[in-house]
Amino acid sequence: MPLEDISGRIAAAEARAGRPAGSVHLIAVSKVQPDARVEAVLEQGHRCFGENRVQEAAGKWPGFRETFKDIDLHLIGPLQTNKARQAFDLFQSIHSLDRQKLAKTFARLADETGSCPELFIQVNTGEEPQKAGVLPADADKFVQDCVALDLPVKGLMCIPPADEEPSLHFALLAKIAARNGLEGLSMGMSGDFETAIALGATHVRVGSAIFGERTTS
Repeated sequence: MPLEDISGRIAAAEARAGRPAGSVHLIAVSKVQPDARVEAVLEQGHRCFGENRVQEAAGKWPGFRETFKDIDLHLIGPLQTNKARQAFDLFQSIHSLDRQKLAKTFARLADETGSCPELFIQVNTGEEPQKAGVLPADADKFVQDCVALDLPVKGLMCIPPADEEPSLHFALLAKIAARNGLEGLSMGMSGDFETAIALGATHVRVGSAIFGERTTS
């Protein structure tokens, strides 16, 4: 599996952008991947993974955590409010905070448990009706509302429209983050992560380029 190749490309993109080595976190997107493929990447020493669904992660990662230590698990898919407590137990970061109800649920759970995963607010930069995320025009207020709830907002996340130039969306996300004092930018996938790094990505989400094409669930 080409994990080493992807890591090398990330390092080269960091250097081209004049950014410090290691400033970009590689999230290996393991959703709908066979356990054998995930285990092979774990055995290479990688520990940062992304999952789309709480239920799938709950069936996969507790077992791996018995064998492999220091796994850093990121939820990168939409989250139903009734799965929020389970997500708190499973994930170190959640990249899909996108509405007031979910923010208030996170705040309540944080008060109850005394901790909270790092949070990324998902911004629907393409304003696509079928896609989750706060609209760009509403993003500033939503960030402020989340901060007022004492939520640990690390940054912003986006998934550009498949048929549009991703750099325009990455630049927009970076602009929104900068004016709100947020350093985290979760953007870039297998086909465009080097472009995302050039525009400031701190977290890139790479699946098929590491694991191969996904299997069906």
